[in-house]
Amino acid sequence: MSRNIETVNTYLDGFRKNDHEQILSCLTDDIEWTVFGAFHLTGKDAYDKAIDGPPGLIDPPHLEVVRMVEQGDVVMAELTGTVKRVAGGEMRMSMAEVFVMRDGKIAERRAWVIELKENDYR
Repeated sequence: MSRNIETVNTYLDGFRKNDHEQILSCLTDDIEWTVFGAFHLTGKDAYDKAIDGPPGLIDPPHLEVVRMVEQGDVVMAELTGTVKRVAGGEMRMSMAEVFVMRDGKIAERRAWVIELKENDYR
């Protein structure tokens, strides 16, 4: 397993535990995080504040890697996930993630998150 994939796996494990320190240890200081359709932020301080997600959701999420591929300093992952809602029930998601790596750390994270309301694709 490459150093980059190990970093992404450590990062995802941190999200599964809601472990801010573990997550932040995988990032460069100038990290950029974009969730298309939702937000864009820069820097570890801003990232740390966004880790817990929207107030209507309860951390940590359950995340499963469907597949992960690497080309050069880019790791791409397809994920599925669920997260509990404060109001009850859960949100199911399908996600595509692009991790741009620098010196074994995540320098940019680009994410597409689709809420699944009916089945595995809708």
